Amino acid sequence: MTSETSRTPTPIDALAEEWLDTMLDLEPELHVHLGRPGRESDYADRSPDGAADAAVAAKAMLARVRTAEPVDSIDNVTQLDLIRTLELDVEQHAAGFWQRELNVIASPGQDLRDIFDLMPNETEEDWSHIAKRLHNLPNAMNGYLESLRAGIAANNVPAIRQIREVITQAEKLVADSGFFFQLATIAGDTVSDSLQSDLVTGALESSKAYADLIAFLTNDLAPHAPQADGVGREHYALASRGFVGAEIDLDETYEWGLEELARMVAEQEAIAHEIKPGASVQEAIEHLDGDASRKLHGTDALQKWMQETSDKAVAELGRTHFDIPEPMRRIECMIAPTQEGGIYYTPPSDDFSRAGRMWWSVPEGVTEFDTWRELTTVYHEGVPGHHLQCGLAVYNRTELNGWRRMNWNSGHGEGWALYAERLMADLGYLDDPADRLGMLDGQRMRAARVVVDIGVHLGKPKPDGTGNWTGDDAFPFLAQHVNMNEPFIRFEANRYLGWPGQAPSYKVGQRIWEQIRDEFVKTNGPDLKEFHKKALSIGSVGLDTLKTALQS
Repeated sequence: MTSETSRTPTPIDALAEEWLDTMLDLEPELHVHLGRPGRESDYADRSPDGAADAAVAAKAMLARVRTAEPVDSIDNVTQLDLIRTLELDVEQHAAGFWQRELNVIASPGQDLRDIFDLMPNETEEDWSHIAKRLHNLPNAMNGYLESLRAGIAANNVPAIRQIREVITQAEKLVADSGFFFQLATIAGDTVSDSLQSDLVTGALESSKAYADLIAFLTNDLAPHAPQADGVGREHYALASRGFVGAEIDLDETYEWGLEELARMVAEQEAIAHEIKPGASVQEAIEHLDGDASRKLHGTDALQKWMQETSDKAVAELGRTHFDIPEPMRRIECMIAPTQEGGIYYTPPSDDFSRAGRMWWSVPEGVTEFDTWRELTTVYHEGVPGHHLQCGLAVYNRTELNGWRRMNWNSGHGEGWALYAERLMADLGYLDDPADRLGMLDGQRMRAARVVVDIGVHLGKPKPDGTGNWTGDDAFPFLAQHVNMNEPFIRFEANRYLGWPGQAPSYKVGQRIWEQIRDEFVKTNGPDLKEFHKKALSIGSVGLDTLKTALQS
């Protein structure tokens, strides 16, 4: 997927690399995410001053990038997407996004802890970095609380539902059996007694920081929190533009979501009849749930099945439909140390010393897993989904500067992963009606959340005509359309309510990917392998940028 010869870096490449260095300075956790040495134990400044510094830096770089002169098509893409992301940084800071950054999945309340999952822990030096990060966490937490306090002063506070849910999450971290205390004991005999003592002290400090978070959320933030979950059209439009990388017509997209949901239901009903003649979708699901041959018992069996399925997809698709370089043929399937629900992917380090990883955060009490439901998920997170997409961006060093290789856009990334699920069905990997029903189940969920997310946050009329959407409508609506266990559905509902614009970016992104593909095929012929090669070689960019790049 890379060029035969190395490309000479340009002045725009230099600006992008400089901005990456600035990001690494402003957000040291990126060193860990990218596998780069240095700042291994540091946190970003999450205080109001830190947010202001980031905005000032973005404005300064934006002015320079706007006046730069591209020398080739790669420069054109870099400039276009760098301007897009910098403008968003500036606009979202001005809109006070940093003052209300609290939700159940992707806010500092999770990020401060989650970074430990990616830190190496094999040597004494590794554990020393972990101990220092444990000591540094309280100061990072204090800066975060200052920003939330600024939100109180500005009357810009997240909804009470998110506050209550994050309190529940944090309570698990401060328990005697919580994450930090478990982390401090993992090192065992691999570290000195003094370092072991330092780890325990750091665990106590980090646990205390989360106790402080709980106290602040309970006593200071909650009394000012709105009951309504919806953020309104203006905030939502800005958030959506960031997640999709394109400006979409929210009202048209809501109507399309309803139509797409109806189409998924009809397709599922047809497949249900193949599984069991005359059966409804629910009856077909109950039939499959009773099939012992399609069940996995325990997380060890789940992890083994994930790994075997992923390895097979890499081997087979790498021979036929995609060029998969050797460093990318290793993917590690992991059971996450958290129990919050959700499945996610973390890219390989910049030098591939750390492989791309698929993580499954299994909710407490969940011990059985149905392969017919989850096969499509493995393709979504692995190959040809995120692992192929993100790994190729990391691998393509001869064309993409450092910023381009680590850039991420949800509409591009998650849209591609849903596109990949449908592609696997088209390639025959989901010909078993049960596996195809599982894929449609996921697609139906993604369509349902387009409706829920836009409906709640814009307060639109509900499809049944019983009034306007509120946050309380999210769970029962999803329960009608998502055939998963209740803890999973509740987590998903809370996620959408607290992270406006992100959930629809999957299905909306898939829609735009398919539109871009169809336009490419019209002009260049039906060779999808060529389309995939060219599109993925660009890396993760906003979908408007991708469209422009493939038309040039």
